[in-house]
Amino acid sequence: MTTHADLAMVNLDSSDPAAHAAFYAHALGWEITHSETEYAMITKDGTSIGFGRVPGYAPPAWPDETGGKRYHLDLTVDDVAVAEKDLVAAGATRPEFQPGGESWTVLLDPIGQPFCLCPRR
Repeated sequence: MTTHADLAMVNLDSSDPAAHAAFYAHALGWEITHSETEYAMITKDGTSIGFGRVPGYAPPAWPDETGGKRYHLDLTVDDVAVAEKDLVAAGATRPEFQPGGESWTVLLDPIGQPFCLCPRR
């Protein structure tokens, strides 16, 4: 199979790029490589996640049966309970609706965007 591209980065809309980047740098252990009011970036091993300020940004409702899904990140962790405790202390929240059972836990990042903690297998 021919490879046409490599993923260099993912850019996410945000209401607070610096805080958003700081949260995911903490969650993933990545380096903050750029941080300003309008744009921030974290990087590891040549791949980056950028966070761009969007005026009036509103996170999706969780759960939202009527809205389209925007995106979410799945983070694999050794211990979901330990990771959840740490990330809640870092600014995440745990919504009541949890559709994953034992397979994953949904958290909301500090700007309200859902992400999942999945046990490393």
